Amino acid sequence: MKAHTVSREAALATAKMLSEALPHLQRFSGAVVVVKFGGNAMGDDAAMAEFARDVVLMKQVGVNPVVVHGGGPMINEMLTKLGIKSEFVRGKRVTDKATVEVVEMILSGLVNKRIVQAINDQGGRAVGISGKDDDLMVCEADDPELGFVGRPVEMNVQVLRDLYAAGIIPVVAPVATGMADNETFNVNGDTAAGAIAGALKADRLLLLTDVPGVKNAAGEVLTQITPDEIRGMIKDGTISGGMIPKAETALDALEQGVRAVTILDGRLPNAAILELFTDHGAGSQIRSTEPRVKPRVRR
Repeated sequence: MKAHTVSREAALATAKMLSEALPHLQRFSGAVVVVKFGGNAMGDDAAMAEFARDVVLMKQVGVNPVVVHGGGPMINEMLTKLGIKSEFVRGKRVTDKATVEVVEMILSGLVNKRIVQAINDQGGRAVGISGKDDDLMVCEADDPELGFVGRPVEMNVQVLRDLYAAGIIPVVAPVATGMADNETFNVNGDTAAGAIAGALKADRLLLLTDVPGVKNAAGEVLTQITPDEIRGMIKDGTISGGMIPKAETALDALEQGVRAVTILDGRLPNAAILELFTDHGAGSQIRSTEPRVKPRVRR
């Protein structure tokens, strides 16, 4: 007879956790949740597999996840190999013609298909596309100083609705087409995720990154923040560097109808599941509306 390898106490704790997750599962049933996956966790096989399991679990319990990914570390590695220097202005990569070709190769090819395969390996169904496919994301130049960095001006998200309605998890690379001359634009991953979430009127936008959340001047992570507070923190310099595009993305997404945005640490085990389906929550949630149900006690 095979012995049990899991203690009764651990099994009971798991059962209790699943039972307590019921109101959260009900709350998000049928909801669209856009998840921006990025940071150094993308380069770790175990972290990638864990993220894929979380996304498949979301789909299994009735959530419609849409994954938008970055790939900065992989792009940096390839640019270094090719001897192409890279600079950043206000948290965004300056992208010339040579750089945008590398960006498209890495994001639409290597990174995108790796995430798709990871989700498929966990029993999900995923399809990888870029912002170019079906003119999902049409851009114009964001700032002449940034080169081929795009700002979304037209979103055509029906292809995403068709995919998740068919039980497929879309995985989107943030590379887009231009308004003219078949230009290719590199789009900041957070910016792309926010534009997609806004166009879909998503219930949630989760920005997974390499920091615990938004910190105040004392270095403390804030769990609940209003848009006005975010604007004030950007103005006084409390929010700076790479956190600026994340904060601006959150503000834009909320203005477009996204119910709430959470900036959270993607290195935390099961971060997205912790945020969606537990009372604990994770990271910094930014929202301007009251929850549809009694607010969770966020710790």
